[in-house]
Amino acid sequence: MSAVPLVLVAVAIVGCGAGSGASTAPTSRSVPPSVTAAPTTYPLTIRNCGRTVTFERAPSRVVLLNGTSVAEVESFVVLGIQDRVLANSQSYGVSDDPAMVEKVKAVPTGGLTLNQNFEVPREQVLGLRPDLVISPWAGGFDEKIGSISRDQLAAAGVASYVTPVNCGFGDPAASPEDQERYRGQSVESSFELLLELGRIFDVQQRAADYVNEQRARLAEAEQAVAGKQRRNLLVVYPGMSMMNNNGLPAVFGGGIYDDVIDRAGGVNPFAGRTNAELAEINAEALAAARVDLLVVGLFQPGEDARVMAEDLFAKFPQWEASKARRFTSVSDGIYLGPLNAVAVKKLADAAHG
Repeated sequence: MSAVPLVLVAVAIVGCGAGSGASTAPTSRSVPPSVTAAPTTYPLTIRNCGRTVTFERAPSRVVLLNGTSVAEVESFVVLGIQDRVLANSQSYGVSDDPAMVEKVKAVPTGGLTLNQNFEVPREQVLGLRPDLVISPWAGGFDEKIGSISRDQLAAAGVASYVTPVNCGFGDPAASPEDQERYRGQSVESSFELLLELGRIFDVQQRAADYVNEQRARLAEAEQAVAGKQRRNLLVVYPGMSMMNNNGLPAVFGGGIYDDVIDRAGGVNPFAGRTNAELAEINAEALAAARVDLLVVGLFQPGEDARVMAEDLFAKFPQWEASKARRFTSVSDGIYLGPLNAVAVKKLADAAHG
């Protein structure tokens, strides 16, 4: 992936981590009903970030902007519509799905090169003559970072779309509703993206089948830990130390991270923190955290989770995880995207197995 880490889904949710053994995993969770599907009727009109977007037909020349995300390209892959992508600028070096990295590599890049803000320059987008441009965040259409705006695309007859839960990210004028959705994103936000892409591209049945399957996998994992004592799960990405102002591994909390951990029967000791707060975590705060399981995040090929874990165990020997040498690893499954159920199962097994 690009030098900038995946941070689109690091959002704030008010709350704090509970102490070890403070509670047990819930015995049940409200599961949304199974999704049903029907063929898309065109023209299709949707609302996206307060805008009306109309599709006369399923798009076939799609440009995926970077936004340091892989949620969009991976969603295209699982829906089997990667052949609609003209140019993809998203990539990631490792995945919780062993086959995903190669599948993403096979998606055309259209010769795109990113600017200093790790976004696709306006001229390159227009030169490709797309019929749809997708950004992982509202800020991806900001002219100030060299990107093309949604108004400019509309003037050129090109549709634009922002991942729904991120309409409140990077747009100071976002509605209060979109801002609230951004702050409260969860695993269901990943499903929302899949289902709406299913409508746009007339693959609603594929989207429904995939979401129903993933919800069933989540329910199975959650049932396996129901009623068990919660464990404190600390998620750190040593390879993303640029996100921490104190030279420490990046600590992830809030939003979808907390939701994945909660579904796995865990508690994030840094739950509900904002990006700014997470960036200021120091060695003293890490030392004081209750950590029953260390979750090492991987994002570059060749990273060794065991080596990274042992380094942190040596630096923070007071953690219960350090004493028991308990760790696991995740990569893209903990982010917004189609692989959240994989991450939940992996964390649940490591914490309670």
